[in-house]
Formats: sequence, C-alpha cells, structure tokens
Amino acid sequence: MLFEFLAEHQQLIGWLGALSVLIFFGSLVLIPWLIARIPVDYFQAEKRFPFRAKSRYPKLDRSLTVLKNILGIVFILAGLAMLFLPGQGLLTLLVGMMMSNFPGKYKLERKIVAKPSVLKTLNWIRRKYKRPPLATDPLQAQQE
Repeated sequence: MLFEFLAEHQQLIGWLGALSVLIFFGSLVLIPWLIARIPVDYFQAEKRFPFRAKSRYPKLDRSLTVLKNILGIVFILAGLAMLFLPGQGLLTLLVGMMMSNFPGKYKLERKIVAKPSVLKTLNWIRRKYKRPPLATDPLQAQQE
C-alpha cells in the first residue's frame, strides 16, 4: 500500500523533497540575518504595544501586514517541520512568531528566549554579525 502511494505520487514527493532542501538552505542564510537585526532591547519590556504608524497609504500598509503575517506563518510551519527534520527549528519558529501578529505573541517569544540554550544561540549568531547580545531584563540594559 505504501509502495503504491509512493509510485503514484513520485512527482509530488520530488517537489516536496526539493522544497525541503530549499527551506533548509534558505533558513541557514535568512534566519541568522534576521536574528542579527533584532533590536538589542526587544525582549526587555514586560508588555509590547503594537506600533501604529499613520500613513498616507493605509491599503498598502494592510497589504504589507498581510504579507508579513503570511511569511511569518511560513516560517512557523517550517520551524515546526524542522523540529523533526534537519534545520534550526526553534530559531525558525521564533523568527516566524516575531514576524506574525497574534494575541500573546510577545509573552510566548519571551518564554522561548528565556531558555538559556536559545538565548545563547541567538547571541552566538549576533556575535558572528558583530552585533551586541540581546538584553533580556531591564537591569542588563543599564549595565551596557
């Protein structure tokens, strides 16, 4: 039964394999680049309030927000897949969450970054890009 399915869907399996390789290598380049651009004090505040800029082009703003959320969802799905496949699963999930808008997002981001292994990896990547380490509490910002 499994062999029949594989024989019938060879093209689909080939496309999924190619997509998996593309996402893997894309994440190796894109995820560190995005992590290097996180503001140093991003995780310090207890609460984060959404930024609402007044624009002359509200339709364009909404369209860009929708595209950003779609890209964030793609990163979240890729991160979930990378938890079982080769790749940077937790980091990809974190970047996808940071790109998306949903209730409770900031609290969840802070919970993930509070894990010492995640914060250590984020700061290691930031060092490679010659960026300062992420500050995770208000006292840390005053010391730097």
